[in-house]
Parts: sequence; C-alpha cells; structure tokens
Amino acid sequence: LHCDIGNAAEFYRIFQLEIGEVYKNSNATKEDRKKWHSILDKHLRKKMNLKPIMRMNGNFARKLMTKETVDAVCELVRCEERQDALKELMDLYLKMKPVWRSSCPAKECPELL
Repeated sequence: LHCDIGNAAEFYRIFQLEIGEVYKNSNATKEDRKKWHSILDKHLRKKMNLKPIMRMNGNFARKLMTKETVDAVCELVRCEERQDALKELMDLYLKMKPVWRSSCPAKECPELL
C-alpha cells in the first residue's frame, strides 16, 4: 500500500510538471505550479470523477494509477511525444505492479522478472 501511495504521489507530480511543460522552462513560479495543480484536479474530477484530496491516500492512489487516468491527463499535454512517454511509463508501472506486490516474486511471477 505504501509503495502504491508513493508511486501515485510521484506520478501526480509528473502529471503536473508535464501539464506545465517544465521540460521547456524549469523556472516555474509557485503560482504556476498551483495553476497546474488546479488544472489537473479539475480535469480528473470531470473525466475520472476523482475528487481532489489534501494528502495522498490508498483509494485515491489506486484510482489514479490506471490507463484511463493517463489517457485523461494526456488530453492536457500538448506534445504528442510526451503523451507517448507518459503512456509508456504508466504501462511499465502496471506491468511491474505484481512484482512489488508479491511477497516472493521469483515464485509468484517469475515471467515478469
């Protein structure tokens, strides 16, 4: 669970940075970051029915870490190359999820190792 929450928090941060195109200009102000946060929250509420939260919890993390969410976020990202990268990153996350969820990956999911 804590791994899911940590990963979801990091993905949420990545989503915000991609919306703001930080890779082009890394000198973003605090107001800019708040604006991206707000844009992401509003879009996720509209598309995924995910209500904004103050602190990442397990239920929100599980809902956030889906292909549907990354598709919704990609609607806000202008660069098609960055959209593909986000989709690939989420795909890798979803493929590896059973590995860190299992107590003995070598026995439970050796095909993923």
